[in-house]
Amino acid sequence: MDPLLQISGLKVATPDGKRILQGVDLTVHPGEVHAVMGPNGSGKSTLAHTLAGREGFVVEAGDVMFRGKNLLELEIEARAGEGMFLGFQYPVEIPGVSNRYFMRSALNAVRKYRGEDEIGAMEFIQVLRAKADLVEMEDRFLTRAVNHGFSGGEKKRNEILQMAILDPILAVLDETDSGLDVDALRIIGRGVNSQRREDNAFVLITHYQRLLDYIAPDVVHVLVNGRIVETGGPDLARRIEDEGYSRYAGETVATGESR
Repeated sequence: MDPLLQISGLKVATPDGKRILQGVDLTVHPGEVHAVMGPNGSGKSTLAHTLAGREGFVVEAGDVMFRGKNLLELEIEARAGEGMFLGFQYPVEIPGVSNRYFMRSALNAVRKYRGEDEIGAMEFIQVLRAKADLVEMEDRFLTRAVNHGFSGGEKKRNEILQMAILDPILAVLDETDSGLDVDALRIIGRGVNSQRREDNAFVLITHYQRLLDYIAPDVVHVLVNGRIVETGGPDLARRIEDEGYSRYAGETVATGESR
């Protein structure tokens, strides 16, 4: 089976030349959930933002293929049109733009990219309400400005709602569990699990095991000092929860230097 995402030797730096990713290799196949774990400053969010095409990062080397296309050559809008979604660690507020309008516009932009007809307002409301039930989002949140005045948990649930509406082929969720209580984690987990299929995949970026109690990963990677230092199954995440990341403190970076 051909991979959905193939990352080979990815090296990424800040504009001032500080290298963050030291040569990441990662392969994600359809139907899989991958968890990328690591301590603060290991490069997890940089990996997510590079995949999404966020400005402020410089790709120095490596290849990223998504569904057979060179992802690094695609504009942000094209990446979304091809089926990629990024859930932000800190979802932004958009005052003056209603949730319902924003999500319908995003969906229609993707449909237009794919040569599909736009979805009408009434049909979209039906779709939106059905998906909102998955994350227990009340109607009053759907007409409010995007994330404006939302709590941290409400913002994260709103991200999962956007994901469910767009129905991506690959969803990269950057620390979606950050700051969430147990009830919010349960809701987020249910929302993600409802979208799992044999033809799509998820990359979960997290510090902790607790999100993985609700979303069972197929593969777990440990990212330290900008490179993946260990890959395993769900037991690896549980071991990290027990032991922490101290065992990787002596790992070297791509240049062969020790931190």
